[in-house]
Amino acid sequence: MKKANKAIIPVRKIIGICLTLLFIMGIGVAATSAQFNNVKIILSNGYIMEVTTTKTTVGEILDENHIILLPEESVYPSEDSKLQDNNTIRISKEEIENVEVAEVAENSRNVTVEEILASYDSIVEKIEVVQETIPYETITKDVSNDASSKRETVVQNGKDGLKEVTYKVKYQNDIEIERTEIASNIIEEPVDKIIEVRKVTNRSYGSTSVRYRNGVWTYSAEEFDLLCAITAQECSSSYEGALAVITCACNRAESTKWARNGSDPLSQYKAPNQFCYSIDSYWKRRLNGNYPDYVVQAVNDALQGKRNHNYLSFRSAGYASGEYIGGNVYF
Repeated sequence: MKKANKAIIPVRKIIGICLTLLFIMGIGVAATSAQFNNVKIILSNGYIMEVTTTKTTVGEILDENHIILLPEESVYPSEDSKLQDNNTIRISKEEIENVEVAEVAENSRNVTVEEILASYDSIVEKIEVVQETIPYETITKDVSNDASSKRETVVQNGKDGLKEVTYKVKYQNDIEIERTEIASNIIEEPVDKIIEVRKVTNRSYGSTSVRYRNGVWTYSAEEFDLLCAITAQECSSSYEGALAVITCACNRAESTKWARNGSDPLSQYKAPNQFCYSIDSYWKRRLNGNYPDYVVQAVNDALQGKRNHNYLSFRSAGYASGEYIGGNVYF
């Protein structure tokens, strides 16, 4: 009995060793038949994953790595496609497949995915802050009571406002493709231009309703219009030229030497043989706002106390010596 047992034990060992060798050889054959691929996956946010897989289709590789496409995302190559030679999968929120096909057709040559991805420039967002003009509005008021004879009078000059606007701007290849306003701040409100349509009446400019207080002259709208018309007829070439004319009248109104002609600028304008008011009638065509805005500003500034010289008289350039301002010589 002992001799028989000694003969059986080696046989069992041999069988066990053979089975083990067969198992190891099977694993080796299976590993040899499976092909491993190194795959690059580029996500839509730019992150790059490098994985090793035996899967052959794009969808299988994505599932294996637990990558789920969002509704707005697309993948190239498509999920049911096999891997391309370059083993690259790109996920994007932009549909680039049609672009890529068009580029290939246009260039009439084979274009690799690497070349396509290299030529695909990302979109750059910038925040820009700019200042913009707010145009003033023109408001017309009809106070003529349906009179047959009317005229328009500017009772308030318009002025543009200013605002600061913040934009989010998108650029691609340094070209602006989208601009979105995200904030706005008004720096200066616009001032409306107000025009009144009035009934035309026969007016007499023999007297004024001027008011003088704290160094400031105040006139009615019609008298202010007359002041501007006379000033513009004397000089309408520039703000400084218009200011020089009304300054001369203001200086006379404040001078004892010219007190006989009145104590306010309009009375000085109306004095006989002094300004164009009593010399010709060309100033009449400038009534009802037919003069530049800077003339209005100059007259208004002078009535508020602004001056640009100390002279009491002027002549057209070439007829006297003195200081040249806006086409006239002051002395």
